Amino acid sequence: MPYRFENLEVWKLTRQFVNTIYTATKTFPKEELFGLTSQIRRAALSILLNITEGSDRKSDVEFVRFLRIAYTSMEEVIAGCYIALDQRYLTPDQFNFIYNTSHTIGKKLNALINSLKTTM
Repeated sequence: MPYRFENLEVWKLTRQFVNTIYTATKTFPKEELFGLTSQIRRAALSILLNITEGSDRKSDVEFVRFLRIAYTSMEEVIAGCYIALDQRYLTPDQFNFIYNTSHTIGKKLNALINSLKTTM
């Protein structure tokens, strides 16, 4: 029997997004391993893990709170990716793919938040 989060389209997309982030950050300079690389990866993981954790909460109010945290973590990923772009650690194509995917995730998070709010 699957966990609740495994049925969420936004969770599936975010799982792919995390893998994209890990792949993109593999080429960052070694001196960024404990700086920007780690920060972007942890923020991306936070999106996925907050969706996961929130989905098992006993109320939709709590789930919405975790989804909002996931959204702000996504914004943190993008802010870090802007720095990576400025430092030329990411190509414009990589940045654009990450940026566009984040918008899709954001829309799905907001749609899920809104659907949960209607049941509260």
